[in-house]
Amino acid sequence: MTFYCKNFEIGTDQCTKLHSECIPGRPGCVLEGRMALSEELQARIDKLEEERLARVQARGEEE
Repeated sequence: MTFYCKNFEIGTDQCTKLHSECIPGRPGCVLEGRMALSEELQARIDKLEEERLARVQARGEEE
């Protein structure tokens, strides 16, 4: 896939806007809604969302 993003750090494959792995089109990405996602990208985004929800739930249980 070819794209240009001013927030993409080439050396680390990181998004400087989201401070995490670059996954084009994910929520918060400047490309969100501007492109169709492949099944592979959607699966990666879904996995990240599940991990985020697990962290939020774990924090809630700690309090």
